[in-house]
Amino acid sequence: MKPALIIALTGMLLALIPASAAEPTDLTWPAWRGADSAGSAGSGAYADDWSNSQTILWKAELPSKGCSTPIVWNQHILLTSTIDEEDALIDFDWNGDVRWQTKVGPARQGKHRNGSGSNPSAVTDGEHIFVYFKSGNLAGLNFAGEVLWKTNLQDRFAKDTLYWDLGTSPVLTDDFVVVAVMHKGESYLAAFEKETGDLAWRQLRNYQTPVEGDHSYATPIVVDGTAGQTIVVWGAEHLTGHAAADGKLLWSCGGFNPEQKGNWVAVSSAVIAGDIAVVPYGRGSHLAGVKLNGTGDVTETHRLWTRTDTGSFVPTPAVHDGKLYVVRDQGEVECIDPQTGETAWTGRFPKNRNKYYASPTVADGKIYAPREDGVVLVAGIKNEFQLLAENDMGERVIASPVPVDGKMLIRGERHLFCIGK
Repeated sequence: MKPALIIALTGMLLALIPASAAEPTDLTWPAWRGADSAGSAGSGAYADDWSNSQTILWKAELPSKGCSTPIVWNQHILLTSTIDEEDALIDFDWNGDVRWQTKVGPARQGKHRNGSGSNPSAVTDGEHIFVYFKSGNLAGLNFAGEVLWKTNLQDRFAKDTLYWDLGTSPVLTDDFVVVAVMHKGESYLAAFEKETGDLAWRQLRNYQTPVEGDHSYATPIVVDGTAGQTIVVWGAEHLTGHAAADGKLLWSCGGFNPEQKGNWVAVSSAVIAGDIAVVPYGRGSHLAGVKLNGTGDVTETHRLWTRTDTGSFVPTPAVHDGKLYVVRDQGEVECIDPQTGETAWTGRFPKNRNKYYASPTVADGKIYAPREDGVVLVAGIKNEFQLLAENDMGERVIASPVPVDGKMLIRGERHLFCIGK
């Protein structure tokens, strides 16, 4: 066969491979807080001021209010929402056009002013997409938008007893999609086969707490280790590590509410910085650093430091270049060394009666923090705090910004925005 013909045929075959099946590129943000759950981008140049309308590359109208963050896999921008009173997943291309939208079951609407029935973000391994909703609907899809399987966790196991809108997103291990359900009553971790949705294992996770202390809206983190993967879970006043293979409890750290105060609900998720888990608790008033691993009760041995003068109630901190960045509910910003708990610098966004519900994102030496009224504030953080811009999106913003390949995706109440530099 002639070389030119071989090259032509090879090109045709490559053109038939779906983008989603290819190896990941820099066009990826596969989960709520990114590939490593840190809420930060390793590289790329991103706009900080988009008052010039030319910087807004496009905005796409959304079918309903939602608080989930977009995820990205190559040419697919994936976002959960409600369509015609059903839970749904929408696939946008990089022009802001809808490629497909798929419904997976009856929706259950949010009741908090900043909540929705689609608070959890989707997650993908590049072959499958998994979605979870306040209704209890959990589903696996392919990149053509076809539902591979679905189940309802509330019909199957236990009704939702959270005071507010379910917020935890599903996470992926090498083998399973895992969901944490933490509320008053039967709480558990459940793992499902990615291909079929068959239940692989379910482990109960029940602790006695003061009122609302057993309610958690936090998302687990999957950590790779020499002995295998560990699922790190924050909620019910305990940070726990579970074996990804079977959910078995490996270690547990307690002591987060020694005075047994009521309503110390877990909203902000824990974050991982190296071998340290940083846990926000106490309704935004406390922060603790816990060394990962260990065996059994590690409360006395692995808790490295505790702060009782700072923290975040709703926004989950971001980690970048070994530093922890905390945006508090009123707009105070703090850079902390996660190894010691010591503050490197502090700053604050302009005072405003509106609060910060979205988790901040770090990219290009800057921190991006949406305020609930829809103003996205941007500050330089390379050596100290320097306010750069206040960008009014014209609608409420509760979802976290997503930086991908020089473009910033921002989900508002009515539109998905793409910001370019």
